Amino acid sequence: MMVSPETLQIELKETADFLNNLLKGNQVTTAVTLGSGLGDFADDLEDKIEIPYQDIPHFHGTSVVGHAGKLVYGKIKGKVSVLAMQGRIHAYEGHSFSEVVFPTRVLKFLGVKNLILTNASGGMNPKFQAGDLVLIKDHLNLTGNNPLLGKNPDFLGPRFPDMTHTYNPELSEGIRKAAKNISYNLKDGVYVGVLGPSYETPSEIKMYQTLGGDMVGMSTVAEAIAGHHCGLKIAGISCITNMAAGLGTQELDHADIKEEANRVKGTFISLLNETILGLK
Repeated sequence: MMVSPETLQIELKETADFLNNLLKGNQVTTAVTLGSGLGDFADDLEDKIEIPYQDIPHFHGTSVVGHAGKLVYGKIKGKVSVLAMQGRIHAYEGHSFSEVVFPTRVLKFLGVKNLILTNASGGMNPKFQAGDLVLIKDHLNLTGNNPLLGKNPDFLGPRFPDMTHTYNPELSEGIRKAAKNISYNLKDGVYVGVLGPSYETPSEIKMYQTLGGDMVGMSTVAEAIAGHHCGLKIAGISCITNMAAGLGTQELDHADIKEEANRVKGTFISLLNETILGLK
């Protein structure tokens, strides 16, 4: 459901006030949105405060396996505070794009400056393989929708935001540096965002490859657009959990995606920890 900018501003303030009360004044500048099977990062945080989405005003619970549906505050190695969105909602669950990006906008109201978006995706680049972590350098929005439709919420950002640097160069370079520090060969690529929930056909994958796509998934682009619009520094990491339709021999299954994400969780957590600890 699309709400007016005036109503949106009221709802964002109500949610932020509710969360600030539970977070007991802890200020956080970096947040992470955790995709399918990648929620273990939040489990490793210290001094945690966990808040189920269904307890947060104007939030929606998630129905997808591999998404715990919690906002988690905690510290990395007792040093740096972080907020983790342990799971996300998706448009294919029946939510509007405005609802999908509401948590992203709340982060801005909480004082967050850096947002790292993560996801599980299908690999389309022949140089990728299942288990690779890939830095998102750009995206193709093929969802047929945009979270900025409707009257512009001027209090968040401009009517026509420039998307040239949606994925912040400085934050992205921090992730590259962190990968080197942990001796990980981090690849990069263009993420293709589609609506879902059906997986892509082999012909669609060929088309996405022709357009310049390297990996494909059903999330992230709406959050990246809305986050960039409201002034957050955005970066993205995809976990390649399978090769896309027509590029492998196995039939695609969501259970396999969660299993592959679990296999690389140690490296994924190390990469996030090193990145966030290195931010200024």
